Amino acid sequence: MPNETTAPLDVETIRTAPKVLLHDHLDGGVRPITLIELAEQTGYQDLPSTDPADLARWFSESAYSGSLERYLETFSHTVGVMQTREALIRVASECVQDLAADGVVYAEVRFAPELHTEKGLDLDEVVQSVLDGFAAGMVAAKEGGHGIRVRALLTAMRHAARSREIADLAVKYRDQEVAGFDIAGAEAGFPPTRHLDAFEYLRRENAHFTIHAGEAFGLPSIWEALQWCGADRLGHGVRIIDDISLAFDGTAELGLLAAYVRDKRIPLEMAPTSNVQTGAAESIAKHPIGLLKDLGFRVTVNTDNRLMSGCTMTSEMAGLVEAFGYDWADLRWFTINAMKSAFLPFDERLAVIENVIKPGYAALLTA
Repeated sequence: MPNETTAPLDVETIRTAPKVLLHDHLDGGVRPITLIELAEQTGYQDLPSTDPADLARWFSESAYSGSLERYLETFSHTVGVMQTREALIRVASECVQDLAADGVVYAEVRFAPELHTEKGLDLDEVVQSVLDGFAAGMVAAKEGGHGIRVRALLTAMRHAARSREIADLAVKYRDQEVAGFDIAGAEAGFPPTRHLDAFEYLRRENAHFTIHAGEAFGLPSIWEALQWCGADRLGHGVRIIDDISLAFDGTAELGLLAAYVRDKRIPLEMAPTSNVQTGAAESIAKHPIGLLKDLGFRVTVNTDNRLMSGCTMTSEMAGLVEAFGYDWADLRWFTINAMKSAFLPFDERLAVIENVIKPGYAALLTA
């Protein structure tokens, strides 16, 4: 617990702490007012409300269904207005500015290019628009006194058949702030091995990739993502808990897969609020993140979808403090874990850790 020499662990102070975000969906973090304005500009007529507060509430209520499939349905509205270059630039720029205002200093934000081509943009134009938006957002954030670097992860949809194309894009743009590749969407019935050609190509090209696995589906999904596809990180990975047994005295016994994940330091991109919404965890207090941290897994804290979950990195960290009694040292541990796991060259990761994260938390620990 915090002692008398540390800064108070309240929401406002947590917001000032440097944070690293590895799992955030661009189409899951649109501002409600932006949704409404873009819908009017682009002719999108299916929004459930044109009042910002009501719209935000609708997204939250829809997301708290306990079903990943229902949760994913909410994206039809955000994606529906993100079909022009101007819309993509605005959403991307605002995303960066919102993260910077929340204390995020480095983020990898993912989006699926194939979902933004309904009004004539090709895949390259989609990617370039988002990258231009990120660049504009970083300039605006810096002018506002918040330094941040945001890079893109290009996502392929696991139920579709364009993963090889998206993998090509990830390699093509990797020198232009595209950090890597991802697959997302409903897990059940759509195993990652359906996209094995994309993963084999990425490995041949020495490219980074993460895979959504172990959220709505269990250990087989995690096993395939790692042992067949070669994922560098696991998106969520909550169900790795199914391979851990607890004795009456609290001693944990790890199965072969859980032991492999821990021994290999495979990062787990966990998003507590989102995991509760989709039924992957019963509550924040009962989220596997607590046990996995105690056991020394490479756990990271993420937002997943800020609009649907009504969350920020600050609120996620504050929720963990309340649920598990974490202190500043614990929040620093999560943050350094995430920076170590970023798809960024080693020397650049180290520079952020030594020059930004450690000094930022040192100031809070000695306030």
